[in-house]
Amino acid sequence: MRPYESETSGKRMPPSAAEPSRHGFRHASVLLDGAVDALVHDSGAAYLDGTFGRGGHSRAILERLSPQGRLLAIDRDPQAIAEARTLTDSRFVIEQGEFANLAEIARRHDLFGKLDGVLLDVGVSSPQLDDPERGFSFLRDGPLDMRMDPTRGESAADWLARASEAEIAQVFKTYGEERFAKRLARAVVTRRLDKPFLRTGDLAEVLKTAHPAWEKGKHPATRAFQALRIHINAELEQLDAALAGALEALAPGGHLVVISFHSLEDRRVKRFIREHVRGDSDLPRGVPVREDQLARRLEMLGKAQRPSAAEVDANPRARSAVMRAARKLA
Repeated sequence: MRPYESETSGKRMPPSAAEPSRHGFRHASVLLDGAVDALVHDSGAAYLDGTFGRGGHSRAILERLSPQGRLLAIDRDPQAIAEARTLTDSRFVIEQGEFANLAEIARRHDLFGKLDGVLLDVGVSSPQLDDPERGFSFLRDGPLDMRMDPTRGESAADWLARASEAEIAQVFKTYGEERFAKRLARAVVTRRLDKPFLRTGDLAEVLKTAHPAWEKGKHPATRAFQALRIHINAELEQLDAALAGALEALAPGGHLVVISFHSLEDRRVKRFIREHVRGDSDLPRGVPVREDQLARRLEMLGKAQRPSAAEVDANPRARSAVMRAARKLA
């Protein structure tokens, strides 16, 4: 798995391989069949899609459900919500919000502790990357925004205007694993003395010029842009909260399915599942304890899955995806 997202490693297919949404940006869900196979194990049950996006997974889930089935979807992106409003199905409801709050949202819909499956498709999507006005892309010039929900929070431009050099370097290093974080942060702070960063193309050019070691096949701004996006949207904190909330919102026997796109996400998912599979098995040697006292809450459903060669050939952006699934025990 490639550890970093770039312009070619998001969640959706390139334009030739997908259908356009109502906003004109094409998309196709990664690991679609595998994720839905792992998620839906009772066609008459209730499920939650924590990241509606442009609805690929939600539509596939609905195809598997009987008339008694139910699907609750969440997304914080207003464009995703607008897309979801076009889906007319009495079994489906969409709510705008952060998936970190999925337990609370499930409770509002009387589904807390009753969900038979929760799906999280984590990361940025091609409709977001491909729309210059969203400010995610270093290849397409646009306003330097990067917010999943442009109506809330601080934009990347506003944060870069006020953050200290040390804070910027820490974000580049922590969320982008950028070797030259200090050097790039210094270049950003030095340049902003003359004029603020307002455009993605401007920032990308400064980072490109300042970067001393370009990687083959990767734009020099890739890691810094990823880091900014993750920080601005608190993506890793959101994921931690969503995983914990999903475990509580699931019914016993319910399935948790998570698709991630870089190692920072996948390490968190892997660790979360492993900890709840082990339970209290890390007790000191010799402590007398029965199996039912270990408080194990999850069991893994097979090994991690990655896209097939055929899917990667059709959709290069799928190559970094990894899917993990688990079943709630109690």
